[in-house]
Formats: sequence, structure tokens, C-alpha cells
Amino acid sequence: MTAPQKTYSQKGADIQREWWLIDASTMPLGKLAVIIADKLTGKSKVTYTPHVDNGDYVVVINAKNLQVTGDKLTDKKYYRHSGFPGGLTELKLEEVIEKDPRIAIEHAVKGMLPKNKLAADRLARLRVFPGAEHAHTAQTPKEIK
Repeated sequence: MTAPQKTYSQKGADIQREWWLIDASTMPLGKLAVIIADKLTGKSKVTYTPHVDNGDYVVVINAKNLQVTGDKLTDKKYYRHSGFPGGLTELKLEEVIEKDPRIAIEHAVKGMLPKNKLAADRLARLRVFPGAEHAHTAQTPKEIK
């Protein structure tokens, strides 16, 4: 008779984070956000534990060349409110990418992360750069094709 298998639960001291590099111009926004959220949560690792934040760092380059399908550039809208009467501001995706492409990617990834206490720390490990150059070459990120 074999011994029963034990459920593995990762400890905080056992976390090993990696760095990943993704080119935003190679895939649509939704697929990009799915891959990023998967790496930030650590679900692609064998040691995934829901209550431990064991995700990796993700560096996104070429955010200004973000791709979307269909008419999302003109139809997708981002809203924010100042808190004052009549303070609703509406921007199209095209305007958001032109102004700051980081907002579009972070907004998409934030929507795909679990809504819990770990979400803010996970989102803080996302680094988005508008061009092809990034400040994390010293970390030697692995490229995701």
C-alpha cells in the first residue's frame, strides 16, 4: 500500500520570480492581457498556490503599436469621473493609446486579475514601455513569442 499524497502549499520563502518580455505589437490586446495576467498570478507555474503571490515580473514593449480587432479603436471607450457634477470624461481607445498606451494595457490586465488583496501587488509587477527600449535589460527577461 502506498502512502497518501500530500497537497503542496507554497510558502512565501519558496517564491522564485522570473522576468518575461512581451511585444505588444505581435498580438491583440485581449490575448496579450490573458498572457500577462497568467504570468502575474503565477498560474503557469507548477507551484501555484491561490493564497500566495508567486507570480512573475512582466515587461511589455511597443505599447504604442498595440493591436485590436474590429472597430475597437473607435468604439471602445474608457470612462473616468472627477467626482464633481458633470465630471464624466470619455476617451476612445485610439485617444488613450495616443495619450498614454500604458493605460489601455494596465486596464485590460487589471480586469483579468482576481479581485482580492493580492491584485495590487501583482499589477505593480507589470512594466509597460511605449517603445522597443526598456529599463530592465539587467534582469535578462525571457521573451514570450
